[in-house]
Amino acid sequence: MAFRPSKLVKRFAALRMPPPAVLVIFYLIFIILGAFLLWLPISHHGDIGLDAALFTSTSAVTVTGLVLADTGAAFTGFGQGVIAALIQLGGLGLMTFAVLLLGALGIPVGMPQRLILREDLNQTSLSNLTYLARIILTIALVCEAIGAALLALVFVPELGWRGVWQAIFHSISAFNNAGFALHADSLSQWVGNPLVNIVIPALFILGGLGFIVVGDIYQKRQWRKLTLHSKLMLLGTGILIIWGSVMFGLLEWTNPSTLGSLTTGDKLWASWFQGVTPRTAGFNTIDTGGMHDSATLLTMTLMLVGGGSTSTAGGIKVTTLCVLLLATVAFFRRQKTLHAFGRSLGVDEVMKVLALTTISMLLVLTGIFVTSINHDGEFIDLAFEVTSAFGTVGLSRGTTGELDGIGRSIIIAMMFIGRVGPLAIGFFLATRSAPRVKYPSGQIYLG
Repeated sequence: MAFRPSKLVKRFAALRMPPPAVLVIFYLIFIILGAFLLWLPISHHGDIGLDAALFTSTSAVTVTGLVLADTGAAFTGFGQGVIAALIQLGGLGLMTFAVLLLGALGIPVGMPQRLILREDLNQTSLSNLTYLARIILTIALVCEAIGAALLALVFVPELGWRGVWQAIFHSISAFNNAGFALHADSLSQWVGNPLVNIVIPALFILGGLGFIVVGDIYQKRQWRKLTLHSKLMLLGTGILIIWGSVMFGLLEWTNPSTLGSLTTGDKLWASWFQGVTPRTAGFNTIDTGGMHDSATLLTMTLMLVGGGSTSTAGGIKVTTLCVLLLATVAFFRRQKTLHAFGRSLGVDEVMKVLALTTISMLLVLTGIFVTSINHDGEFIDLAFEVTSAFGTVGLSRGTTGELDGIGRSIIIAMMFIGRVGPLAIGFFLATRSAPRVKYPSGQIYLG
């Protein structure tokens, strides 16, 4: 008897639910399932309640990295394995694995699955989606395997054979931009280790560029042949990395709580790492809570921008920032179209990024406002946690564990919205509807 596509997906399609809504439900199902597994006694050492399990599961599926307890100390090997699996599922996309599983079982991938996969991968076309899913999984596994092998050279000599699992876990967490670490101080023990400071950032930079960009580079291998999206992503990423690293070093060079007590070499490594990690990675090699307010604002800015589309990263995305800057330049030059690398962008792209940016800023401000109602502590700490949650980054100034039930609920909501929200927003922005009534033009005064 031949297999048929998933009955669950068919039922959702029969209800005529839009693909983003189906995707949101799938993410919710995996979050609840992950919370149940992490709540089981086999997953922890007896100090993880259902609320903490739900928080951790949400953080893992949304590849954020914010935690209420030390992952390495609170969870058993089984629990850590569940977290790693949730990170992998959430980072690469639930429908990516679903489509690959259907293909492996010989089940034809129908239109409902393709529509949902298109939203999960942030694509505009239905063609070559299964091929793209295979490419994504291949790139991820190869990068994670290489990263784990290199990290094992550091962890095994120091931690024994336990270092093998440490290398695998941190490689998965880094490539998927999750920021989960098995040490209470994240990676601060290796603040001056060259291999850790190269491998971990390389993994989350590759994951944050986006699978489309990585595949484009692999296929074209020449700058002039790359797509406009790839060129903007590479240029924008390079500028943000240099700017973030240099500025962090300048702002924190003499701060005794962060860089001040380190050697010159370690200061340079830490500046590089902390300038790159806000791109939704969430690891840290210095005390994030000891940063100056200026460096904190710098980090929040980088967290809001995030990484690239079709990547494991969050934020408003680098290409969104690029289009905003191009639109600003075009306005002052009195140009009606945007130009970059010999290509033009129309008004539609500008309207989309304006809508995405406006909604994102309103969500972040609302989250900060609601969280601050019941917490009269340091405002910048609360703003940092909410921004980190929305950008699915995972960096923390130590405030997450001090939040009450409402505050934790806000952080959970921000993590979830930060991961699946842009997918839903993109769907509605891509939906065209012709206006039935046309109105005469008017004029307002701006500025």
